[in-house]
Amino acid sequence: MKHFKRSRQLHGWLAVLLLALAISGCGGEGNRTADLAGAGGTTLVIGSYSVAKDAVEEILPLFAKEWKNETGRTITFQQSYEASGTQARAIAGGFEADVTLLAMEGDVDKLVDAGLVKPSWKERSGGMVTRSIVVMGTREGNPKGIKDFADLTKPGIKVLYPNPKTSGGAQWDINAIYGAGLKQSEEKEGKKDPAAAKSFLTSVHANVESLDKSGRASMAAFEYGVGDVIVTYENELLARIAQGVKYEVVIPRDTILIENPAAVVDKYADKHGSREAAEAFVSFLRTSEAQEIFAKHGFRPVDQEVYEANKSRFPVPPGLFDIGYLGGWDKVRSTLYSKRGVWYQVLAGI
Repeated sequence: MKHFKRSRQLHGWLAVLLLALAISGCGGEGNRTADLAGAGGTTLVIGSYSVAKDAVEEILPLFAKEWKNETGRTITFQQSYEASGTQARAIAGGFEADVTLLAMEGDVDKLVDAGLVKPSWKERSGGMVTRSIVVMGTREGNPKGIKDFADLTKPGIKVLYPNPKTSGGAQWDINAIYGAGLKQSEEKEGKKDPAAAKSFLTSVHANVESLDKSGRASMAAFEYGVGDVIVTYENELLARIAQGVKYEVVIPRDTILIENPAAVVDKYADKHGSREAAEAFVSFLRTSEAQEIFAKHGFRPVDQEVYEANKSRFPVPPGLFDIGYLGGWDKVRSTLYSKRGVWYQVLAGI
């Protein structure tokens, strides 16, 4: 038994070592080293969820330029992009990111629980840097006539969304569908009916074609021709459409508002002596300059002026709700994603 424990510990440390080597420039889709400001100065390690990759890579050189102008110092970046849950676990397991951008507040909470991020992290402008909503994407012309989440329960409709065990985006997707079920029951019965919401989610999941590890991987599968409809972030579809891909965006009547956080990983930023740069970068993500880039990539800006300037691109569905409608993240984790929660009952068919 002792040998087994030592072996597991060794494997864990090897995994952390391999991830550290990956971010130092060994390549791979998820990890990249970007030298944006020359030799010397500060190196800032960014651990982000995969969906934000394109926007973050466009923002980094702008921050490097501003940092140089403001401080006279150069800055380089090491970047890692993974599914949000995977990224949070990697950081908790020893990947020393100075700053993290994740898909949901709950993944930052894991880092708070691990003693890496201060519990007060949300005091910085609420902690969120982007917003989105859960929508559906179809092939050009919407050949299956998808109009709402209820259409995903129809026979023969092949649905895609990622695995909520690894993907924060998937949890938003599941929250949206489950919440839509609650909304429907509230309209019919005058109160929320969790059993009806579970039944609705079960009916949708029965048509799911595959569970990928991240929102970006699910989008890639859809582009390869898998499935008829994808449940995903609005920004993922808008970004692909802007690049010329012929998709249709279908906004459900009842869907959830997504809020995506960024935080300084206090323990590692202090260890690396990069706190000043880390805090400046998180602040920069909320500037109008960065928010315009997020909007360009399909995110709903948290900066009100930038949002107003882009308002026509982001319609508000009549039944839009936030995580508070489901009772907040603590309740969502315990009711949907605990060992005996709703999601695992759906998977088990019970």
